[in-house]
Amino acid sequence: MKSVIKSFENRIKPIRLGLKLKLIIVICCLLSALVLIIGIAVNRMVADILEDQIGKRALSVARSVSLVPEIISAFDEEDPARIIQPIVEPMRVSTGAEFIVIGNTDTVRYSHPITERIGKTMVGDDNDPALEDGVFYTSRAVGSLGPSLRGKGPIFSEDGEIIGIVSVGFLIDDIETIIGRYEREIWFLILLFIGFGVFGATLIGSHFKKLILGLEPEEISHLFIQKEAILQSIHEGVIAINQEGKITMINHSARKMLDSDSDHYIGKHIKEVLPNTKMMEVLESGQSHFDQETTIGHNFIIVNRMPIVFDGQVIGVVASFRDKTEIDKLTEELHRIKIYTEALRAQTHEFSNKLYTISGLLQLNKTDEAIRLINKEHKLQQEWIRFLIREIKDPMISAILLGKFNRASELGVKMEIDSESSLTYIGTDEERETLITVLGNMLENSIEASLENSAADPRVKISIVDIGNDIIVEVSDSGNGVPPELADKIFEHGFSTKAGNHRGLGLFLVKQALNNLNGSITAEQGELGGACFTIYVPKRTGEIKYARA
Repeated sequence: MKSVIKSFENRIKPIRLGLKLKLIIVICCLLSALVLIIGIAVNRMVADILEDQIGKRALSVARSVSLVPEIISAFDEEDPARIIQPIVEPMRVSTGAEFIVIGNTDTVRYSHPITERIGKTMVGDDNDPALEDGVFYTSRAVGSLGPSLRGKGPIFSEDGEIIGIVSVGFLIDDIETIIGRYEREIWFLILLFIGFGVFGATLIGSHFKKLILGLEPEEISHLFIQKEAILQSIHEGVIAINQEGKITMINHSARKMLDSDSDHYIGKHIKEVLPNTKMMEVLESGQSHFDQETTIGHNFIIVNRMPIVFDGQVIGVVASFRDKTEIDKLTEELHRIKIYTEALRAQTHEFSNKLYTISGLLQLNKTDEAIRLINKEHKLQQEWIRFLIREIKDPMISAILLGKFNRASELGVKMEIDSESSLTYIGTDEERETLITVLGNMLENSIEASLENSAADPRVKISIVDIGNDIIVEVSDSGNGVPPELADKIFEHGFSTKAGNHRGLGLFLVKQALNNLNGSITAEQGELGGACFTIYVPKRTGEIKYARA
């Protein structure tokens, strides 16, 4: 490591200027050049726009003047100028035009700002498009008042014949004066922006220097090399992300857990590498997670997640994780034992109630009724057990179904399983856990829902098949059903149609568990009058195993 640092130091050239001063100089030069270029472009645009707008203004006034009925009718008089001049002059003053000249087809003036020039021929040699083609247009020409920007157009008689021409003009000197005033304002703003840029560059340089803790680039390089050496030497996997959720650092142990030693993870979003990670939650909340269990690839791990805080803001998250050992197997076994225990508990409770009933019947000398009850319960229980053994090959699934059957019987709910049900597919541990979660929550919800409808006998029916590429489960009940407008909301966290606290978790957990396996769930009206939930769980075709019949 020392040799690496030494060789790196030898490649670093002496720095004459500090990083802060370099930043200020570079930013000021770039900003000044950019602002100057923009200023020149804006000046040109403003000049073009002003000239264009003045031209349009002149053309608009020319159109308006050409349509004045009094002016049109004056052309039939012996002395048109006597009528036209008093009409046009107020219009010229109100519009701010330098001149409004009206002439006949021989370009003899009938109006002019200078009265002495009325009756003389118009100057500029740009009247042909109006008099010959009958079009409105703008032009630049030198008239009797000097260079001007003009809006010209024909004057039509009531019969549609061209009887004259109107010319509205603004002097070029006046236009350039207006443009110059705007240019001075623009250049003042440009200089002001450059001044602000220098001030801003100083602030940026100071702030940047503060962000890197007052270090110079070569010092940062040394620290980076030391950090990499430390990270790569530890045995725990470490991944860090920035505020955008993109991976900024990953050590060798983490790559090994991801079954790859390549560097292509840097710059990727953490969700692309670890879809189930909660690092984004830590990034948003700023709350640390300690000793949480999750999976990376095929590895079960324990993970700690901590926010990276700078100046009171969360700027990233770092997660460290390590493999779980024998505790994973022990936890899994304990979980399975708990499932069996719950099923046996429900069954024991149910049979205790039946035994008390039989005991009471015997004490009342109702022997025949006791025998009938025994035979009935024995027959029903045996039918369920025989059916589950024959059709449901996964003992974990059979156990949860049998437990919920006893739970339903205990509450007075008639639970049925479709005679066509069959499950020969033995899924992965993840699929089995998901199915157990789904069946447990769905059956518990259906049992509760059927008890809420006092108008119908409480009933729950389940169907499960694995024909094709999906495991399909249907659970229906005789409850009040789900309103169509709530068909999607019932799967949201905390939402429930039932009264009481701590509700709205069952269906949410079902939805989350199915999402992990790319499964889905739908709700509709069932044949028992209540809700019918249909669950689809895709089989993992690469790992399909079927139990022997």
